Formats: sequence, structure tokens, C-alpha cells
Amino acid sequence: MSSVCTFYHFVKLEALEDLQAQIQRQCLALGLKGTVLLAPEGINGTLTGARSALEQYQAWLQQDACFAPMPFKYSAANPDNPVFLRLKVRIKPEIVALGRPDLDPAQRTGEHVDADTWNALLDDPDVIVIDTRNSYEVGVGTFPGAIDPGTRSFREFPQYVSSQLDPERTPRVAMFCTGGIRCEKASAYLLEQGFTAVYQLDGGVLRYLETASDNRWQGECFVFDQRVTVTPSLDEGRYVQCHACRTPLSVADQASGQYAEGLSCPHCFDQLTPEQRAAFEERRRQEALAQARGERHVGAEMDRQRARKRSAQAARVAAAQQVAATRDAQA
Repeated sequence: MSSVCTFYHFVKLEALEDLQAQIQRQCLALGLKGTVLLAPEGINGTLTGARSALEQYQAWLQQDACFAPMPFKYSAANPDNPVFLRLKVRIKPEIVALGRPDLDPAQRTGEHVDADTWNALLDDPDVIVIDTRNSYEVGVGTFPGAIDPGTRSFREFPQYVSSQLDPERTPRVAMFCTGGIRCEKASAYLLEQGFTAVYQLDGGVLRYLETASDNRWQGECFVFDQRVTVTPSLDEGRYVQCHACRTPLSVADQASGQYAEGLSCPHCFDQLTPEQRAAFEERRRQEALAQARGERHVGAEMDRQRARKRSAQAARVAAAQQVAATRDAQA
């Protein structure tokens, strides 16, 4: 059975091209797929494959002393969903794009807190809780009472801070994100801006869901792979993703007349240009041609995963409707 592992670590790296080549070779040898980002500030990755292969990769990477402290988080993968279709090992200016490559989270970040301490912060009226993720992620699920900064990308977070937060008026700030990397960099930024009491959920939402005895999370959690979302039990969620605008789509979104697989959804239907629609139509045509040749088109494979998920969702909805009809008939 396949597993997924996520990892990141802020640490000064050099000779990035050599490290890129080594990681590429090791992942290919172990049959791993996913994305690994390298930058002068550190490493960030999500990989999928056999659990034993992922553990071999972890052991190999942590032979290097600079990666030895890096935690790896594991979760199970749906056998019907490959999670990733290829391997990418890329060099970037930042492993998480805040637009501040000069910021050094390896030197100073907010206080890491576990699930129980986080719940206490949620209950503290003197603490402002901020969701550092994008708005489309917040719409899938979040913590009760958390502030949505309304950002479309993490690069917009500094603008939110400058316009909405004041270290004199909001001295205690707690932040969270999916796996911990964004709130770690955000906490370093807040400390630079003069905030003195900054907390971050250690390991992000994914570790919280794994360890919390009193789970306060509401909804599902968006993840950046073919699963789209995971449930509070870390199983694959019920959302699919619009190919056009990349928005996660609920069952209701998929039932909309504005949803066309691979073309549009209710969030982008009125915003697509004729050129974009033509490009998406061409993509669908190429997928059909590849299928006719008996070949696997990456986009077609993604769409098949979405179709399987929609079928399962439709079955769940039908079952719920049948239960409701039976209950009404017996009333």
C-alpha cells in the first residue's frame, strides 16, 4: 500500500544543483513520485510511494547532519489515487514563496505548540488566531474563530500584516497552516515586524489531526496533491479540483450547471476568456486521442481520478437520500 510523506526544514544550503541531482537519483531508484523544492533557505517536499521506500529515502537524506533534525510526517494513500503522477526536484529562490528570501526562519521563529496547547490558545480571548493559508483552502475547512486574511497567495501575507495588524494592539498572535512551513516563515516575519508573542501550530493541521485528543478542526483540509483534501481522520476527502482555476470543488459545486469537467466551475465560469476555453477544449481533445491510442495522458489520468471520486460521492449522496426517504416514510 502506498504512503505519503511530507517534510521541510529551514537550513542554509549550498551546492543546490549537486543536491538536486542526488535527490533525483535516489527518488527514481526507490520509485518515488512527488515534489521536492530546494532553495538557499532549505528543503520542502511531499513524496509518495511504498512506505518502506519512503523510510529508506528518509534514512538516506538524514545521513546528512543538516537534515538530521527534520521531521517526516506519514499518511496512507488511497490505492485508487496515485497522489502524484511524476517526480519533480526543483531549485527555487524560496521553499515557500513569501517574497522575502532574505528572511531566515532557521535563526528565529515563533513558539511551536502542540495540539493541547493550541486548543488552549483557541480558547484564549486575548490571542488572535490567523489562518495563513489561501482563501480557497480556508473555504474547505479551518479552526473555529480563526481569521481568514483573504489572501490568494502567501506572497500577500506581508500586505495583510501591514494593513490589518499592529504589534501594539495585537501582541499575542497564533498562526497555523497545512504542514507548518508557511506559519513558520510567517512567524519569523511577524517577529521581524515587532510582534513579541507569536505562536505556531507545530507540524500544522496535518500533525494536529494526527495527535489531537480534542479535535477542534471543522471541515476537511486542502492538500497540494491529487487527493485535493483529507478528512479529520487523514483519509482522502470528498473534494475535486477545477482544472481551469484550481479551486477545490464540493459535491454541490460539481452539481452546478456551470461545472464542466476540465473546462470550468461555478468559481470561474464567468471569468474565462475565449482563448482559455479553447485551450481547455484542446486539452480534452488531446486526452481523447491519447486514450484512443491506448496511452496515458497525464491530464486524462487526473480526470479519471476525479471521475472515480465523483462516483463515490454520488453513491454516498444517494445512500443518504435513501435513508432520509425511509425515515420520512416511517414517520
